[in-house]
This record gives sequence, structure tokens and C-alpha cells, in this order.
Amino acid sequence: MTEPRTPAHAHGPANARERIHAAFAEAGVTGWLHALDIDSGAQLDAGADHPVVTASVHKLCLLVALHQQADSGRLDLTEQAECPPEGRAPGPTGLSAMLDPARVSLRDAAYLMMAVSDNTAADLLLHRVGLDAVNETTRRLGLPRTYAAHTFGEFVATIREDAGNAGPQALADPQVLARLRALDPARTNRSTPREMTRLLSAVWRDEACAPELCAAIRRLLSLQVWPHRLASGFPFDEVHVAGKTGSAPTLRNEVGVVEYPDRGRYAVAVFTRAASPAGTLPAADAVIGTAARIAVDALRS
Repeated sequence: MTEPRTPAHAHGPANARERIHAAFAEAGVTGWLHALDIDSGAQLDAGADHPVVTASVHKLCLLVALHQQADSGRLDLTEQAECPPEGRAPGPTGLSAMLDPARVSLRDAAYLMMAVSDNTAADLLLHRVGLDAVNETTRRLGLPRTYAAHTFGEFVATIREDAGNAGPQALADPQVLARLRALDPARTNRSTPREMTRLLSAVWRDEACAPELCAAIRRLLSLQVWPHRLASGFPFDEVHVAGKTGSAPTLRNEVGVVEYPDRGRYAVAVFTRAASPAGTLPAADAVIGTAARIAVDALRS
């Protein structure tokens, strides 16, 4: 499929911001976005410095910390790790959903963490790397508002604890949602859209670690299986999208890089919150791609 061309006047920054906010409103979400031309530095800000809950997007920070430790010789990515069935982090994918003992290399656990957002694989890596090391990585990369407060298993556990004995159906109560630590950036894993595009830019510019390890990170981001958020805005064979999603009750996020055949590279971070806690909200998923496309078109104009 060939990318359609739109008149440049339709893509000015002010017009793009208006269209992005209108798209968020039509989808029934509040949203925050930052888009960055990795090579020119041009950017589009639509709430880029608003504090946001990262949820599984924070797995990108862990991935970079893992590869930095490999770069410094503190670990070997082919190192094997045991994963017994007991004590696995909750989740519907990967090792979290498996029933039997497993043995996996650190780099293959990283694949599961990024491709299918496997919480158990992430916590296995986090146990090896250390939470403090993840926060030190983001600090050194100039991301002062990006912070990992707890493991991914603990993130899910706070939702269950705060929802109480009534279980998932309690999330339909606005008072229950209001007390969830997992929805409060001050009490959970957090960042801003601008800091996430800065992190992506460091990976794409080979500044986060050695070039071959940045290439490994980019490869893993390109293997994510979910096409319904960021990638949905770029349905062209010649446009490549690599990213990482994040989800929690009412929250849908994705950060990633969109690459065009003319070598244009655009880091985009989109974070949204819906009024409804429903697990299936197609419009809320799709608006991430819509908003990203509007932003990238503005940068390309």
C-alpha cells in the first residue's frame, strides 16, 4: 500500500494539536502525546510533560538497563535463568500463563517481555538487573521524572489489593478506581511522554549503549505482536513501527518509533486514560495510532 499525500497546510503544529485533542475526545479518552523527529529534533507537544503511569511501557526502561549491564560486562545475555511455576507474576501471556518449570536465557526472556509483555519474564530480568539499576539507567540518560517504584508483579498486586474482595467487578465503581495506586503516577511506575521519546531517541541514535546492543533493543521492539494501537495508524508495507504497549484499568499507552523508507525516524509516546474501566474499548486503542499519525504527518510536513 502506498502512503497517501496530504496538503502541508493541514499538518501545521497548532492544527495538529487541535486534531489530536479532538481525536482523544471523540474516542472518549484523555490523552497526552509527544512526537520527536529523531534526526532533526523537531517535535510536537500535546501534554508532553504531564506525569503518566507507564504500566508495561516501563519494560523498555528495564530492557535498556539489561543491555547496559551486558555492555559493561556485569551479565551475559545468554546466561540461563530458572523459572519455577511457583511465584510467577500474574498475566495472560508468556511464562506468566505457562504451567511447567522453564529455563530461559536472559535475552529470550527479554524477547517474551517485549513481544507479548510477559510479566513473569520481566520480573525474572528485574530480579537479575535490580530495580535500583533501572532507576540509575534512566537517571544517567537524563530522565529525572522516569521512575520504577516496584516490580511488574507488584504493580498487578496493588490493583488486586486496592480493588478489595469484590474482585475485578469492583473496578466499575469510580471510588475504587480513585484509590488504585496503579493509576496514580505519584505512587507507581511513571514517566512523561517527552522522557519516553528521549529514551527511544537514545536507543535509535546508538547512545543508550554500544551500537550492537542498541540494535538488539530495536530488534526486540520491532517484534511486539500487538498491531491495534500505534501501528494501526501506519498501515503501509514500507513504514516500519517498533513499540511497547502498556495497560491498566482505564489506561492504554504505547511508545515507539515510526520509520519511513526515506529514512525519516519519529519517536512517539501516547498515553491515554478512559472514563470506562472496560477491558475492550476499540476506539481507545485505535486513537493511539490516529494521534500518532497526525503528529508524525505534522513533523514530516
